[in-house]
Amino acid sequence: MDKPFILAASMNPTLQKTLVFPGFFMDTVNRTSEYRLDTAGKGLNVCRVLTQLGKDCRLLTPLGGFFRPLFLELSRQDGIKVEWVESSSAIRFCYTLLDKKERSVTELVEDAETVGEGTEQRLLEAFSVLVRDCGTLIISGTKAAGFSDGLVPEMVRQAREAGARIILDLWGKDLLNSLPYKPDIIKPNLFEFLSTFAPELISKNRIQGAEAEIKEKTEKIWAELYKKYQCALVLTRGVNSVWCAEKGNFFEYTINAIEPLNTVGSGDAFTAGLASALEDGSSLAEAVAEGSRCGALNAALLKPGVIKL
Repeated sequence: MDKPFILAASMNPTLQKTLVFPGFFMDTVNRTSEYRLDTAGKGLNVCRVLTQLGKDCRLLTPLGGFFRPLFLELSRQDGIKVEWVESSSAIRFCYTLLDKKERSVTELVEDAETVGEGTEQRLLEAFSVLVRDCGTLIISGTKAAGFSDGLVPEMVRQAREAGARIILDLWGKDLLNSLPYKPDIIKPNLFEFLSTFAPELISKNRIQGAEAEIKEKTEKIWAELYKKYQCALVLTRGVNSVWCAEKGNFFEYTINAIEPLNTVGSGDAFTAGLASALEDGSSLAEAVAEGSRCGALNAALLKPGVIKL
């Protein structure tokens, strides 16, 4: 039997336009000759980095509309193995605006169109076949409109029955509804984690409170989650240290400071590095270090969701 592959599920495929400006000004025309178009979406970014790390990764995603051939061709050029089902909905575009003068990164995100009738059934049918031979399942990002709240938990349930390692970069209902099936690792960022389990600490789309208090609250929540679900925790915090918990033990990993160019996709590169290292038999602490290395490599490059060009 062939070595199990890594399966990345993405329910919100994206075409990402990245535009670089020497300086960006509101209420006027801004022109640039430095731009690029790439396939994106959190699951695709994860799969692309895993492919660059030499892992056998398959992307499962719904696709539809006029730009599907472009999405598939760009993915092929990146060496990504795409398993797709018909969605009868257009692929969304998202835009990254880089201001060199201010060193700022601004994302403009389109909401996805509602997927067509039957898309969820087709996706689950394809998933049920793929999950039999996958060693690790990674589900990350949001779902397009039209998918039910039962889709992600059902994927996690099947992966648990199949004996796959399960890594969830999710938050909100998808994470809460999946926890009863005991994923191995949950890896939202801190904002997403607190939005899910301690929304009283979120105000005006920001985390409120001193770091010591937030950390204490996070550890308390995690102790309860571990007691009930026995899954490990990895919380990324941008340029700050990563908070991790395994078997009830909480620890931090300090990341190295870098000069970023484009941080879009760095969290996905982190997830890919984490999964790759775990696939190679590394400890969680070693896997977090590899995830941090991959996240930093991505941030130093213009193309999103890569560790090398």
